[in-house]
Amino acid sequence: WQYKKMMPDRTKCELAHLYFNPKTHKEDISVRPIENTILAATTNISNLLDEIIRPIFDSKCSTTCIIDGASLIKELIKYTKRGLLKPTTLFCTIDIRNLYTMLPQEEALNILMEFLHEHGYKKVKGIPLDTIRKLASIVLKENVFVYDNKIHLSYLAGGRILFAIST
Repeated sequence: WQYKKMMPDRTKCELAHLYFNPKTHKEDISVRPIENTILAATTNISNLLDEIIRPIFDSKCSTTCIIDGASLIKELIKYTKRGLLKPTTLFCTIDIRNLYTMLPQEEALNILMEFLHEHGYKKVKGIPLDTIRKLASIVLKENVFVYDNKIHLSYLAGGRILFAIST
């Protein structure tokens, strides 16, 4: 069943493409590169990994993670009901620049494996952890996309994203 879920549909599959969104909330407007991978060859692998790992993550971390606006509101309601929300309560936002380049891919893979090991997993839905690591590695490292009518491969080296460009 896993093989069928991971295989891309050859009639719909296409290279990812790069576009840029302006960061209008910044004083000096810069752009954020976005890779559209909806129809990319690795998307089904990513979706399968999300399908089998997300429930584990959610069950183990739901009490300590705020993942979106809805979960923030739920946590604020709990905080208020416990009498902890005061006029002196401080809120802050954190903007992490270049998060993708700050967490090396191998380290991300190690963290994933450590998380699953710590929670007693040797397999997830019948898939051995070494296979999960290899699949996650493909999703993280095989970033082929089209930009300006050229094929690019993005990869991390020394904390920087490098682009190999076709001619």
